[in-house]
Amino acid sequence: MRLIYTVGMRRLFSLLLLAAMAWMAWALLLPVAPASPQVLIFPTGSGSAAIAASLEEHGVIRSRWAFQLVHHFYSRRRIKAGEYSFQSPANTLQVFHRMVRGDVLLHTVVVPEGYNLYEIAAAIESAGLGSSEDFVKSASHDVVLIHAIDPGAKTLEGYLFPDTYQFTRGMSMHEICAIMVRRFQREANLMGLHTDVHRVVTLASIVEKETAAPDERALIAGVYTNRLRKNMALAADPTVVYAALERGTYRGTIYQSDLQSDSPYNTYRVTGLPPGPIANPGAASLKAAMHPAETDALFFVAAGDGSGRHRFSATFDQHERNVVAYRRSKAR
Repeated sequence: MRLIYTVGMRRLFSLLLLAAMAWMAWALLLPVAPASPQVLIFPTGSGSAAIAASLEEHGVIRSRWAFQLVHHFYSRRRIKAGEYSFQSPANTLQVFHRMVRGDVLLHTVVVPEGYNLYEIAAAIESAGLGSSEDFVKSASHDVVLIHAIDPGAKTLEGYLFPDTYQFTRGMSMHEICAIMVRRFQREANLMGLHTDVHRVVTLASIVEKETAAPDERALIAGVYTNRLRKNMALAADPTVVYAALERGTYRGTIYQSDLQSDSPYNTYRVTGLPPGPIANPGAASLKAAMHPAETDALFFVAAGDGSGRHRFSATFDQHERNVVAYRRSKAR
């Protein structure tokens, strides 16, 4: 009887083992594809049980228990938080290892040269990475990110370097700002921008907004440098626009009330550079501000021929003639 009992137990054990192996193969190794493409977001701090349950619920894996078993086996490997897209067939092991690698969705954000922090905030929001208001708050308060090279910075304006970025939806606004500031710091190191950073970046931001013609940037920087030396008001329209943006009153063009505002960014009324940058300049404008052209020009006005270029003059009389020529060209 004992022999029969022992044989019976062995057979039962073998059957259970085969069943367990079959279940493991089914749950771990057999690929499954969700009924429709799934995009799932797992915030920082999500537990493996919650992640496994969500994956099973959305048809990404066959069994939450199998996923947790794998996670227990690979206990030293951490699942990365973030946004994942699941479309193609994959088995549980493949899904687990993908999440350990952090194969998350990337969102492209293009920041052109001359964008201010409000425009960058809008681009961040359009990419679905968070609200523009939250980005502005971070760019306005996380100034410690740039204090190592500009202790006088009041915001991160000017230091959010123009580039094409790949961000993930799990990033905080602080992390996004930090990536852009580090990009600025790398560029500044490459061009040798280590001293007088606040002045250079502020001047460069005005140059960036004044012209799209690369060969004019150093010349415009030279004009503003001459005006600063003579204690003349810069009278830079882009700074007036920025003052209106800060007040939330910008209406798409400059009005007389804007020119009369008491904002420190109104360079028609306040001499010297504004308190800080008004946009985020690219490398070319930074280099122009570092090395302004030697010129006797004190004025410039748009050529008015559609080229985006300007006419420069050393005297106010010549400048007035250039202004008349510009107005005539616009009236045609």
